[in-house]
Amino acid sequence: MTTAGEPASGPLHGIRVLDLTRVVMGPLATQILADQGADVVAVEPAGGDTNRVMGPGPHPQLSGISLNLMRNKRSAVIDLKSEAGRAAVRRLVETSDVVVSTMRPGALARLGLDYPSVRAMREDIVYCQAQGFALGSPRADEPAYDDIVQAATGVSDIMLRIWGSPALMPTIFADKVCGLVMAQAITAALVERERTGRGRHVEVPMTRAMTAFMLTEHGAGAISRPPVAPPGGPATGYPRVLSPERRPHPTKDGWVHLLPYHPEHYVALFTDAGVQGAADDPRYADLRATILNSDSLYRDVRRITPSRTTAEWLEYCRKAGIPATRVASLQDLVDELEIAEHPAVGGYRVIPSMATFHGTEPELRHHAPLIGQDTDDVLAELGLDPADHH
Repeated sequence: MTTAGEPASGPLHGIRVLDLTRVVMGPLATQILADQGADVVAVEPAGGDTNRVMGPGPHPQLSGISLNLMRNKRSAVIDLKSEAGRAAVRRLVETSDVVVSTMRPGALARLGLDYPSVRAMREDIVYCQAQGFALGSPRADEPAYDDIVQAATGVSDIMLRIWGSPALMPTIFADKVCGLVMAQAITAALVERERTGRGRHVEVPMTRAMTAFMLTEHGAGAISRPPVAPPGGPATGYPRVLSPERRPHPTKDGWVHLLPYHPEHYVALFTDAGVQGAADDPRYADLRATILNSDSLYRDVRRITPSRTTAEWLEYCRKAGIPATRVASLQDLVDELEIAEHPAVGGYRVIPSMATFHGTEPELRHHAPLIGQDTDDVLAELGLDPADHH
């Protein structure tokens, strides 16, 4: 990994991003852009962004979350409610290729940072805004966090089907999915601008993005007109994924997750385990049958896995071509990360970039800045006197 302070590179080198986002969704999108070489200027309030205090960390301004979420960015404290602050942001817009915001539409309009206002400052701007509900809808200006979006887009419903009561995924599922959508949409708009010279207004309503994400497989038979439902079940939902038996299996010494996906996998697995009549079981006569019989097949797999150790199952599955893995803990994943030295807090683990661009080394150009650490430099680049903003 390239160390902090080395020259920037990457596919987005030379692109400046004005980051007006908060919490995790937007900062994740801009972290991806920053990791890929963009100069991301994060405008923060004087108290810093929420992610700086989300959970424990080694410094009052840097939580464990923000140490990676804010990396490769510059932090500028600018008061958007003051005339001097708004003037500084207008100058930033003029020098930026991309503006990203997760503010609600009404707030953007009041600050003069809605798309028509920003486009008037720079005609070829790529402007990405994300909020809970679509522009033009009755709920466009309502607040929405990950929990609200999960409940509104079927996530709680699939948990109800599995466990008997609605629940939320124990991760900020919607925030992270929508952050990925934002990053992809921004780069697509930049490609278009490179070809045509035109900017683009990009909108990522969280409920729309998550609805599309959830219905990819769970729209299922309800997508056709008329709907087609499996025997004894609703038209929506992908049965294999909704099986409550779809979970890791116990072994002699721990846990393994193995997935005999194709019919031949089941034949090989159950035959090897000494199950009588395995070759003729109609539950896995073809792929459709394995999906419809997921519950009973997963239960049967679970009955045989305690007969071997995790290592023995992994070796067997490798030879048989059956997908399998040891169950990793969150701590296992953290322990595998590289360690970097932050000048203000010391050592920390570096979460890897999600994509590898071969030929370009993954970069840690800038450690996560303290609140407003780069304000004076950013203002000076704009020809503004930093003293006017203190």
